[in-house]
Amino acid sequence: MKKPMINVQSFHDGREGKMNSRRQFLKIGGLAVVGSSLFLYSCEEDGITDEEINALDAKGVDNKRVFNLGTGDLAILNYAYILEQLEAAFYTAVINGSYYEGITDAKEKQILTDLWYHEVIHRDFLKTALNSIASPGRIAPDLEFNFSSVDFGSRDNVLTVSQILEDTGVSAYNGAGKLLESADYLLLAGKIVSVEARHAAAIRDLIRPGTTYFAGDDVLVDLLGTGIAYDKAVAPRDVLAAVAATGFLETKIIANNLPTA
Repeated sequence: MKKPMINVQSFHDGREGKMNSRRQFLKIGGLAVVGSSLFLYSCEEDGITDEEINALDAKGVDNKRVFNLGTGDLAILNYAYILEQLEAAFYTAVINGSYYEGITDAKEKQILTDLWYHEVIHRDFLKTALNSIASPGRIAPDLEFNFSSVDFGSRDNVLTVSQILEDTGVSAYNGAGKLLESADYLLLAGKIVSVEARHAAAIRDLIRPGTTYFAGDDVLVDLLGTGIAYDKAVAPRDVLAAVAATGFLETKIIANNLPTA
């Protein structure tokens, strides 16, 4: 029996080291970045058998070719860890880019510094949590990313991609929370998503200051026709399919055992 695989692309630019020395700390369905096709929705079938999937169960850690998320809460935590790796890597590239270095507005620079700091903390915390509950082979590897399609010297490009990543982070945690069985993990996800929502609002305010864009209708949905707005919740497979289309990773993510209800 063939199983679906999520394909993503990867690259390492060596800039993570600079982060260590300075350490202080998608919208799904409409993912196009203005002026580019950086984010598109896609998911493909890549032939792999059940036997091959089982054989990959213990190939995490240093294996960057393919990774099986696993099942249950472990799969959701691996999923969140991969998303946090992506965000941490993106903001590491941001703070090493010429746009960031040239920012003269202290508030704007502090916001981006804080976002970088927070995402690194989220990534490292999830890695520690995963190491406490699973063997190394069942934990997602440290991934490498290719952001060559992002112009880190352009404020507009950086903030546009940042908005997409932060909006995606909020919808991803909202969509995954109901799938968690452990109340402790659900509490953890709730704490992280609240921070991601603040990130999304801060970036949107930088893009359109003094407006209500920080809570735009494009990321809110009506609660059962009550007129009460709340953030979108997107299923993990839909988020992974969108991430796959970015071309940021080359690791194949096996997500067929992710919880769906």
